[in-house]
Amino acid sequence: MTFSSFRLMQYHQKIDRELRAEITRRWPDIFRVQRLKRLKLAIKDRLESHTKAPLRLNKI
Repeated sequence: MTFSSFRLMQYHQKIDRELRAEITRRWPDIFRVQRLKRLKLAIKDRLESHTKAPLRLNKI
């Protein structure tokens, strides 16, 4: 796992926590929920592209 994918995973978890907190509010902000869902999906897509990309190792 690279540092960038680790940071993306951390950011994904943070967005997930914010999304859950917003949904459980008495009157959740629908627009914030939608924005957080889109952001979470975009981060997930970037994570998948990181894992599917081949590792580039320097030849010695």
